[in-house]
Amino acid sequence: MRKTLLLLLFAPLLILSACFKDKSPDPQQNVLNEDGNIKIYLAAHPEISATKDTSGLYYQVIAPGTGTHAGPNATVTIDYSGQLLSGVSINGQTDYSNKLNVLLTGWQIAIPMIAAGGEILLIAPSRLAYGVYGTSQIPPNSIVIFDIKLKKIDQ
Repeated sequence: MRKTLLLLLFAPLLILSACFKDKSPDPQQNVLNEDGNIKIYLAAHPEISATKDTSGLYYQVIAPGTGTHAGPNATVTIDYSGQLLSGVSINGQTDYSNKLNVLLTGWQIAIPMIAAGGEILLIAPSRLAYGVYGTSQIPPNSIVIFDIKLKKIDQ
């Protein structure tokens, strides 16, 4: 009797648990999907001649700037704008200052490529932008395009 009762209680749970698939995304597959989406975007926008960094970041130096480049502990002042691949504008700011080493990973990679007065266009895969969490304006796992103008570097 006791075994029958336990079987009746746990059998539905066992059956239900078998119905749920593992929803954990495959990070490697996500990287491949995002890279493919970026390539499709670039093919549709031939005016952008981006280079792919080893990190997966696509960038185009618009203007190199002059002088020294930012080190990891430098404070940088930038103007930036951002948009999703769909063209939806997501954010932007003028005279934004912060330490380079606390900025988005994609920015940490790209900003040292230019000097003060320089400008760079980035197409950042989600892992180099806002990641799996996103923000109130940016959905999780979003590829983000940034236009960054480096105004000042304080080493």
